[in-house]
Parts: sequence; C-alpha cells; structure tokens
Amino acid sequence: MKFGNISLKDAEGTILAHTLRLGGRVLRKGRTLTKVDISDLQAADIKTVAAAQLEEGDLDENEAALKIAQALTNNGLTATGGNTGRANLRAKAAGITIIDAETVHLLNSVNEAITLSTLRPFEPVAKGAVVATVKIITFGIPGNTVDECLSIIRERHQPVRLAQYGSPKIGFIQTLLPGLKKNLVEKASQSMTSRLSTMSLEITSEMHCVHGETEIADCLSSLATSGCDIALILGASAIVDRRDIVPSAVLASGGEIEHLGLPVDPGNLLLFARINKMKVLGVPGSARSPRLHGFDWVLQRLVAGVEVTRNDLIRMGVGGMLKEMPGRPLSREHENLVEADENLNSSIGGVLLAAGQSRRMGRKNKMLIEVDGDPMVVHAARALIESNAAPVVVVLGHQAQRVKDSLKHLNVQFVYNSNYAKGLSSSLKAGVETLPDDCDGAVVALGDMPEVKAADIDGLIEEFDPARCQSIVVPTHNGKRGNPVVWARRYFKEISAVSGDVGARHLIGSNSDQLHEVPTENSGVLIDLDTPEAVEAHKTEK
Repeated sequence: MKFGNISLKDAEGTILAHTLRLGGRVLRKGRTLTKVDISDLQAADIKTVAAAQLEEGDLDENEAALKIAQALTNNGLTATGGNTGRANLRAKAAGITIIDAETVHLLNSVNEAITLSTLRPFEPVAKGAVVATVKIITFGIPGNTVDECLSIIRERHQPVRLAQYGSPKIGFIQTLLPGLKKNLVEKASQSMTSRLSTMSLEITSEMHCVHGETEIADCLSSLATSGCDIALILGASAIVDRRDIVPSAVLASGGEIEHLGLPVDPGNLLLFARINKMKVLGVPGSARSPRLHGFDWVLQRLVAGVEVTRNDLIRMGVGGMLKEMPGRPLSREHENLVEADENLNSSIGGVLLAAGQSRRMGRKNKMLIEVDGDPMVVHAARALIESNAAPVVVVLGHQAQRVKDSLKHLNVQFVYNSNYAKGLSSSLKAGVETLPDDCDGAVVALGDMPEVKAADIDGLIEEFDPARCQSIVVPTHNGKRGNPVVWARRYFKEISAVSGDVGARHLIGSNSDQLHEVPTENSGVLIDLDTPEAVEAHKTEK
C-alpha cells in the first residue's frame, strides 16, 4: 500500500486519509475518491490530498478485518461489522469468555496494523455482547499478512471462545442460628435468585437447617440423591477452618474438600468441595450482598461447564481485589482495632433517637404526629427493623410512655434517658452504651425522619468497611449529607463523651479520612420534620 500526498490527477480511486470540508460537502476519511470528488476538490483549489493507494495483493481495511474475525468464529461466536476497519465477534448466547492470551499476543505481533482486543478471560457476557474486536489500523494491508494470521488461528485452534451457560440443578442450603434475623435469610435467597437469573437459572431446591454438622450433612445427602449438580451452602457462621462445621458436614456426606480460601476480596472464605459428581460451594456471608463477589467467578465457571481446579482458584488473586481500593491506609492508632472478616457474627446495631422535647414543634410531641396514618417515630422504627441493623434500640425521654406505647407492637428494645433534657448527646450515649458488645458499629437514626427507608440503611451498612477507611458512613442526596449515619464501635467512647444539645457530627470533621459517602435517590435522608411548618409542607407535597 502506498501512502502520502497524491496529486489530484492521480487521486481517483485512492482512499482519503483525512476528512475534508468543501463548502456544503464533507469528504470523510476512508472514502474512495470518485471523479465527482476530484472535480469538487479542484474547484476548491486543492492540488493534492493525503491518501492511501492499494497495491496488487492488498486487502482494504474492512475486508481484512472481517476475514480475520470470520476465522475466529466458532460455535459460540459470530462475526459482524467490517466497517471503518473494524469487525466484532459477538456472543451467540450468554456465557463466559475463554481467552488464549498467548495466541492473542502472537496475532498482535504479526503486524502493527493488525490489532485484536478481547474481554478479560472468564468475563461474563450476555447474548449479542461484543467479546472481541479486530481493528486494522491502516487503510489496507498485504493479503499474505492476513493469511499469516489465519494460519496462526488454525494452528492454535479457537483462541477466543465462549463457554455458554448450561442448565445445572442448583441446590441452596442456608443454616440458622439463634438470633439470625429472618429478613437476612430472605435477602440471601433474593440475592442468590438474582445471581442465578443472570445465567437464566433458578434455585432448584432451597433448604434451611440448624447450623450443625449432622443437619447440614443430611441436606447435602438429600441434594446429591436428588441429582443436584451444584450445592451452595450459606452458613450462619463463616467457615474459618477445614475442620469447621460446614467442611465437616461435607466429609460426613462422603465428600472431599478440594480447597478452602480464595484470593479474591470479597470472597476469601470460600469453600470448594465435591460429593461424587456434585460440586459443593461453601458461600461466604458477604455474598448476601448483590455486589460482585469472588463466589460469582467460581459459580459462573461451573455453570458454563468449565473445569475448576485448586490451581484455578489460586490464580484468581491477580485482579481479585474487587472491593474499592482505599485512598489511604488506616491510621496507626486504628489499624489494630479492625478485624475485617466476612463472619455473619459481625453486626451493626440500630439506635433510634426519640427522646427530645420537640421545643420547635410547640405543644405537640413530634414523635407522635401522624404521617401517612402512623406516628412518624413508627415509620423511623420500621425502617430500622426491616433493615439489616440488629438489635434496634429506641432511646426514650420526653413523654416516654406515650412514645413507647406507639411502638409496643414492634420488635425493638427501649432504654430510658433520664438526662434527655440535657440534649441530644445524652441520648446518643444512652443508645450506643445499650448495644451488645458484639456490635461492630451502630446506625444512628432520628425519630423525626419518617421518609428514610430500610434500603437506605442497608446501603450504608453494605458500604461500612473499617478495613478500607469506611468506618463512618453517611448518605447523600444531590451532594448534600443526610441521616442516618453508621459509626464504627471505635467511636462509641468519643460519642459517649460528647455533651450538650449536639450530635456527633464534629467527629466526622476530625476523622475525615474515615468518612464514606453513599449517594441515594431518596430525598428522605434530608427531611426531618421538627416544626409545624415542615410537617404541613411535607403533607402537602405527599
């Protein structure tokens, strides 16, 4: 291929290298120049153009790209395009990518004008998604260079493939312990159902049992007997050793432990085992969250029929840090206070402040003012109860019995703050000091914010991660900070030391390196109804 400035008298049939604007006309790059084009260029007093001219044996960019892409097609991929020197390989069905990286490197080394880019190995894709792209950089390329690529593709045998999802039978076991909230079990089922739906699968059999070796073994044996292909076990307590309850149950069922642990975060506490032909995955508690998880990587491969070995699990560490990297490390005085694991026993308690005197509301107790048929404090309490916060402690003070009576039908604990007249700080102290010692933190909510939803609270709890400098978590709406706020236990002592009618907001300023903001579409995180005007305005808006 020749390339350079070409006289207009020799430019017909050449390929324009750069876009030209001629009054009302635009000649775009890549255009094969015609007699009319040459005439218009001459009329514009242009003498030469930068252009490419194919020589004998050359292929134009589109033909070359499509030819290479077609050579890469197989049962899972189809070639499309052949425009602007680009052709795509698209998935014929949902699945995961199988990439022979060395062959891709070899193809990209044939000639600098030929590029092949792919998705990452084992990337999940939907039907019709682009898995790889062939792009020819120049406007043409020698045909024998393309033939060299085709020869490599034939010799290396399908360097870009798609492992399509199959339809295995999936069993899901959840174990139970006293104190485990029912909604956690329900949300885990929802999360697992959602994960499987992306692969057009559903849970074939779901079982709940006591977190004991015998009970789990019985469930596993039942699933194996029923022809289950993959058994998922989400324990009420994390697997921390090969001799722990879930691994022991696998062995008691005649199974084999292949590997414990995964160099992917979240997902470190994964168990990989099998009982005869049935694969068994001990799922970390962090997989209750719908966010991307190391467990997803393993499950996707199994569903796609890709063999997974201990060595495959070990090699997932590169790129396995799925959680967002912190901007800075923990401060030295805090680093020893953090024990980051995925054990369900880690918990966030709920503290609902409902002790205030409602001075700005006049003669009425704002906690008892009805919003949508219920006292506003009831709305605030329900949001906490329906969230993953547990236990929920309501701090009482002003008109304590009346507020308590309004909440008597709800599963909450009460603590009376005899110093409520001294202000908000005394209620904060009473609330956090009432939480059990095994609470890693507290979500502090206000009783006069009836539009906060359980989903808002769960979003904050989900992002709470002291190991990654996210030990104070606040919601934001349109860039403005709101309530409630999640505080790590490390701040309880400082919160208890605050005095006066102020909250703990000043601690955010002095610990800004630990602050993590979570955007929400719900403006309710900004709405507190503490005046008659605010209540009326809120009712009008609704």
